[in-house]
Amino acid sequence: MRGTEAGGTLTEMSDSIRADKWLWAVRFFKTRALAGEVLGDGKVRRNGHILKRSSSIQPGDELEIPFVEGPGVREILVKEIIEKRVGAPVAQACYEDRTKPEVFEALKAWQIAKQEAAKGRPTKKDRRAIDQIKESWEWDA
Repeated sequence: MRGTEAGGTLTEMSDSIRADKWLWAVRFFKTRALAGEVLGDGKVRRNGHILKRSSSIQPGDELEIPFVEGPGVREILVKEIIEKRVGAPVAQACYEDRTKPEVFEALKAWQIAKQEAAKGRPTKKDRRAIDQIKESWEWDA
């Protein structure tokens, strides 16, 4: 496995890493503690099974990661293992995003609805539009 040092040079690394560390290193979460919290809540899945903080991630694993804010789940294929947090271009090379476009559209609609809600009390027409958007989401417990 290839990895990246702080200076940007490639080095040999192990074939697996803790789930919380990898999710933080490839920039899905701002802090490792936040990644651990999401994993601890059982919201991240690997190949259909709930993933724990200390579970190891290997190349070829398919992960389902919830968005930090908003509805939907990202579908990710792990391509490479890194241990240290790196720049976004290097981090994006370590996984393949297989998320469907409909998920991003639902997230965008949620963000717009959230912005509209921040403007003050919605009118009856606005409330109906918000309710219609919420009904189209699939909420996971």
